[in-house]
Amino acid sequence: MIYADYNATAPLRPEARDAMLAALEVGANPSSVHGPGRQARKLMEKARGQVASAIRALPQDLIFTSGGTEAVALAIQGTVRKLDGDCTLLVSAVEHEAVSKNAGHSGVAVETLYVDETGKADLDWLADRLGRWDRSKSGTPVLVLMLANNETGVIQPVQEAAAMVRDAGGLTICDGVQGLGKLPVNVSLLGVDYLALSAHKAGGPQGVGALWLSSGAPLLPILFGGGQERSIRSGTENLSGIAGFGAAVDAAVAALSKMEALSSYRDAMEERLISEAGVTVFGKRVPRLPNTSNFAYAGFRAETQVMAMDLAGVAVSSGSACSSGKVKRSLVLSAMGASDTLAESAIRTSYGWRSEVSDFDRTADAWLEILHRRNLKETA
Repeated sequence: MIYADYNATAPLRPEARDAMLAALEVGANPSSVHGPGRQARKLMEKARGQVASAIRALPQDLIFTSGGTEAVALAIQGTVRKLDGDCTLLVSAVEHEAVSKNAGHSGVAVETLYVDETGKADLDWLADRLGRWDRSKSGTPVLVLMLANNETGVIQPVQEAAAMVRDAGGLTICDGVQGLGKLPVNVSLLGVDYLALSAHKAGGPQGVGALWLSSGAPLLPILFGGGQERSIRSGTENLSGIAGFGAAVDAAVAALSKMEALSSYRDAMEERLISEAGVTVFGKRVPRLPNTSNFAYAGFRAETQVMAMDLAGVAVSSGSACSSGKVKRSLVLSAMGASDTLAESAIRTSYGWRSEVSDFDRTADAWLEILHRRNLKETA
């Protein structure tokens, strides 16, 4: 089967599996002071260094979490708590639900940073809003803007937006989950104050992530317990998961050139689908993740396509992986101005470290054959 759903979860890299097995053999708590505990701590700190190196950060500024969602929750809710609620969240309209729902439960005002038809954040709106900012009414501006969109692959202008917010005396939280392992990431160049990460999008295990925060960034814990992770995220660390995280990120960064090469195969697949079927490709006119393609054929419902592709031996999705397993209309595409008919007809293909060049041709072959059979059925 062709696996074309890397943005939901990338298959586990062999380097990560080996590191996890080695960590499981240690069988000790990294907070223990005896020999096995120190060995466990050594493995954990090695992984912390690997992940920090991947984003050009200092290891001591990285906090391990149970995944990207917890990292986002810690950044949003922990910042709001530290600011005593005296802030307003500016959340882009295309954020993952991990962001939008945590922002909605933060207890503070939330304003929407809209995007244009390409899916990029509207920096003119942001500049205007910050220019009219009244701290006595709105408190500290806190921008929440993802690095790259999970559905369309569109890369957001984080560096420019963060600079604008910083000049206004605010803070920036960035969901970097989809960018890690697919793009070069440098926290200093991004200029953000917090960056959320997840292992399984880069070929590591599920259930482990991290939050990077800049030195002096305001943050209070949202979990309390034994004081692990600098008392910011209590709870015994997932040693094997963390070890796999570090190894996966090392391998992913070393293979960034291969990831970038996927863009040419993706582009060729899209051109074929456009020329032979007239599909609409979202985000095509702006920089995107090299592995991601989101396209629609109006009136051909996404759930039908996903099921038909599965039967044809190609695993694709309609956007974010939903806990219910149901296919839902994309709010991201709606925010980009897509009609309901088009948004309900969009599917996403995403590739990665185990993908072959032939996967792109076979994906296009399968989809075009499914469309052909569908059209024949409708005209019969």
